[in-house]
Amino acid sequence: MITARAAATFEPVGRSVAAARGFVRDTLQGWGLDDLVDDAVVLTSELVTNAVVHAGTPAEVHCLRDGSGLRIEIVDRHPERELPVGHVRRGAVDPDSEGGRGLMLCAALSSRWGVEYTAADKRVWFRLDEPVLPVGTRSAGPVVTDDKLPLGETQVHVAVVQVDAAQTVSAWNSDATDLFGYPSEQVIGKPLGDLAAWPHTPGTGTGIAEALALSRWEGSYGLRAADGRTLPVYATHLRVRDAHGEPSTVCLLVREHERAVLQSHTRPSAPGDHDQSPEGLDALIGSPAPDDLDGLLQRIVERARDMLDGDAAFLLLATDDETELEVRASTGLSSTRQRFARVVVETGGGRYGSARMPSVHGDLVDEPGAVPLLSGTGMHAVVTVPLKVEGRLTGSLGVASETPGRYTNEEALRLQFAADRVALAVESARLTELERLRRGSLSFLVEASELLAGTLDRDQTLALMAQMTVPTLATWCAVYTLPEQSPEPELAYVLHEDEDRIDGIKALLERVPPPDPDVTRGVSPWTAPADAAHDTALRSSLRRLALGEAHKGTAAPGTSLATAAAVGGETVVLPLLARNRVIGLLVLGRGADERFRQETLELAGDLSRRAALALDNARLYSERTAISQSLQRSLLPPELPDIDGVDVEVIYRAAGAGNEVGGDFYDLFPISEGAYGFAIGDVCGTGPLAAAVTGLARHALRLLAREGLNGPAVLERLNAAILDEGPRARFLTLLYGELRPRPGGGADLRMVCAGHPLPLRLQQDGTVTAAATPQPLLGVMDDLELHEETYVLEPGDVLLCVTDGVTERREGTRMLGDDGLAEVLSSSTGLTAGAVAARVMRAVERFAADSPSDDMAILALRIPE
Repeated sequence: MITARAAATFEPVGRSVAAARGFVRDTLQGWGLDDLVDDAVVLTSELVTNAVVHAGTPAEVHCLRDGSGLRIEIVDRHPERELPVGHVRRGAVDPDSEGGRGLMLCAALSSRWGVEYTAADKRVWFRLDEPVLPVGTRSAGPVVTDDKLPLGETQVHVAVVQVDAAQTVSAWNSDATDLFGYPSEQVIGKPLGDLAAWPHTPGTGTGIAEALALSRWEGSYGLRAADGRTLPVYATHLRVRDAHGEPSTVCLLVREHERAVLQSHTRPSAPGDHDQSPEGLDALIGSPAPDDLDGLLQRIVERARDMLDGDAAFLLLATDDETELEVRASTGLSSTRQRFARVVVETGGGRYGSARMPSVHGDLVDEPGAVPLLSGTGMHAVVTVPLKVEGRLTGSLGVASETPGRYTNEEALRLQFAADRVALAVESARLTELERLRRGSLSFLVEASELLAGTLDRDQTLALMAQMTVPTLATWCAVYTLPEQSPEPELAYVLHEDEDRIDGIKALLERVPPPDPDVTRGVSPWTAPADAAHDTALRSSLRRLALGEAHKGTAAPGTSLATAAAVGGETVVLPLLARNRVIGLLVLGRGADERFRQETLELAGDLSRRAALALDNARLYSERTAISQSLQRSLLPPELPDIDGVDVEVIYRAAGAGNEVGGDFYDLFPISEGAYGFAIGDVCGTGPLAAAVTGLARHALRLLAREGLNGPAVLERLNAAILDEGPRARFLTLLYGELRPRPGGGADLRMVCAGHPLPLRLQQDGTVTAAATPQPLLGVMDDLELHEETYVLEPGDVLLCVTDGVTERREGTRMLGDDGLAEVLSSSTGLTAGAVAARVMRAVERFAADSPSDDMAILALRIPE
């Protein structure tokens, strides 16, 4: 028989869930069913959430009371959305799935439950049986056998100690004397803290002074007896005031093993609870617990909110140094603004506002700044409790309400008891996540190191630095370089996860002064971009307002507003330090109202050190390449002279990445009126020592030839000069010749080929012949005997001179060789000198798939027809 009935309808909006919880709580309290309130509120919260959030329809809540219990029905208008009832009853539903959590709670907490479908609606109901209590009692336990009763002494002593506002003992009863051995006259007037052996283990628990400052407290600590022993006691403290308004604290104490005499009764367990506290691990986490830390924390804050019928809840975890707490989960608060926000842990003895102590605030309006996290959220009452593991502060759990005065110390005790039960599970999940993040960080750094080591190009290194940080570590990134000749950082690269924002951020950063490159500051905040973006956005908004109502429909938000949102979060600067010198700055930024996690900044610091070394290596490589290329250019003639009656072409290709000076060289220069010298040579090796011989050879050839010496004399003197270099000497292959064009066409040649590949002569009929004979190379023997050979180039003839990089081009075991070169040249009749040289170069490149491994020089001389 239904003895009482109540119903209410809630619209499909998020606030309806809290309103439904309040409706059920008020209804049951009005019916005197306080023992069923908590389970009913939790189940209603889950089922109404399914109706208004997931089903998206109004939800009706019906409360029906009968003689033995309570039935609550939640009705929505979405009957076609079938619930997995069978899977829940078989225990085969995923606890993290959208459709299973509310039903799993029904199965765990209710006496009976079910789902009914009609053509128009769906009705989910659950029943809670009222516990049988003797008339007139607040709570009672079941009848148990004597061996199940708690242990006590023959005579149980309950010490009554009263402590005044100064925390000195003002009253001490006879049971206190029997327990601790102190007569009252010995302890009255002395601080109770002088007797306390609190805590048992240094660094754990709450201090006795802090406990006495609370309006209500219950727990264990130790007191030193008169014989010097530490006596563990269980105590309840109640702070009262006398008729004159003077506060004092009444403490009731028993031996620790007799705690059942004073310990507050917990709510009777519902059937199937297996004697577990409903505010312990299973009620606050759920079973099974989520595998990931974020899922676990989110479930805890949702259950904590429901347990205290709050409008919002939040959970913070301590950073590694335990100096700050970081928001990791919240409900009822703006996730974008609150997630990863930090608050400072206020340490120090006796500080009631410390995160290490439970705290209850009746109205934040009267205590501005007491809970900075809730500023501007509309919350008034808030209760926070610490999460501790082995005495270490590992986090903080808070529940807030929009109703002032909503919470008292009784709620704080309930929340603290639940927090104590889940603290170890949270810490275990946090350590698991930390280990996973560290493994991920190592993989990230290994991959980053490989990518950075794979390039020596400065611009590519800058791009890689930015691409590795965005979006993995930051929303946007900027890289500043520090030139050696200037102490002012220069903006070198900007990247945002949204490419449309890059230009706006770059323009903004170019307007603000660059960050300070002070390496002693380490990872430091930089507010200039956000401040400048805010000012720009404000001016843009004022300009749009000045356009008037007529332009409201057409005025679109400018890029300044988008840029302000892009850089409106936290911005940090990391120095790029390489070889004890700051070479640049890495700037990482987040979007509006976002902050960095400590693990992210640590990973960014590791990355910046690797990136700095890669950037410095790229800088050194670029400098070395520039020097090498400059030196290489100085070893080659700046330009070739125009020779009447002779067509000349030269191709020079250096092998490698361009950071080594090659040993090949060529030259063509006037000797006297109507006479020109030409040379092509190859010095053994590469680098500075080879460059020294190359420079010596090229300049010595010009000087000696212009002195009127013939070819053998020039080369003999050059050989002596090379040998004079001693250990720095390198042997040299060289083809040197003198060219004298004839007035009627053709040219006379005199050549000396000292160990160099023989020049080839192409005649008009396609015949290819060697135009010289081999002689000893230079830089090896003192007494060289060289001779000069003379030839005549007829109109249409081509003289081709190459270095061994051409003839020794290889593909596996095959080599181009002199015969291959001659074959290519034989098909070049009628071509200009430039076309002949180009055909030879193409043939060399196509001969093998890989890049040439040696320098190559090609000199082609052709007598026009």
